Amino acid sequence: MKRRRRLWGWVFVTPQLIGLIIFAVIPLLMSFGISFYTWDGIAPNMEFVGLKNFMDQIMDSDFRKALLNTLIYTVMFIPLDLILALMLAMAVQKIKGKSFYRLFYFMPVVTGSVSVGVIWTWIMNGDFGLLNTILAAVGIEGPKWLTDPKIVLFSIVIVSVWWNVGYNMVLLLAGLQNIPEVYYEAAEIDGANKWNIFRHITIPMLSPTLFFVLIMTIISSFQVFDQAFVMTQGGPMKASYTLVYHIYQGAFVEFRMGSACASSVILFFIILVITLIQMYGSKRWVNYEQ
Repeated sequence: MKRRRRLWGWVFVTPQLIGLIIFAVIPLLMSFGISFYTWDGIAPNMEFVGLKNFMDQIMDSDFRKALLNTLIYTVMFIPLDLILALMLAMAVQKIKGKSFYRLFYFMPVVTGSVSVGVIWTWIMNGDFGLLNTILAAVGIEGPKWLTDPKIVLFSIVIVSVWWNVGYNMVLLLAGLQNIPEVYYEAAEIDGANKWNIFRHITIPMLSPTLFFVLIMTIISSFQVFDQAFVMTQGGPMKASYTLVYHIYQGAFVEFRMGSACASSVILFFIILVITLIQMYGSKRWVNYEQ
């Protein structure tokens, strides 16, 4: 009986496992290998150059600019996205029509990235965009959202938050619904105010979900590409030039596959280190016992 169940388990898992190996594991290993070679992606021969691609990337001003922009984007995006998602989850938690609101906020998540980019490019157009038209109606002169180097990265953050906040809201809402009501009832009987309840009950009990959401959000923020590609093409003056856009530029525009793979490997280790630090730090604030 156990063998039969195990066999059926493999039957259901195998298609997904094959896809994971073909589209994730093999490309990942190939990227590691190609990063040590000079290759244009077309020629049959590759020249081994060792760590030269990595050193070139570290010394490349475009790579450093892309890394800085990605870090700034991450620092702006994560607090806005998580705080707004938590506020929405708590607001929706105990109201009627919860399923409708959950669907409403989740709809942008399933919208194609190119569609989102095109729509928001029109909304944020500095001359005739919808956003500046609304601001002008109340006597405010709107900025050049996508052509001003000082605010273009923040403009992309706004779009990313709109696009992603519903996903995190649904996850946090599920976490909130799993917190037993008895804790809140006991706190209210003891005279605790809303802030103390939020601080000493909601956050500790929600910490495993918050930890998962934080890790996934950081990973996605370091991989931002679609918005920059569709809305700004990394401009103006590379003010929205991100790491993944830099990898795309090196691989599919300049045909420097070795350098692009080296950049992707560096990005991989950056995300890995940040995730390991988070997992180590989570032992102090994540409440796994509920």
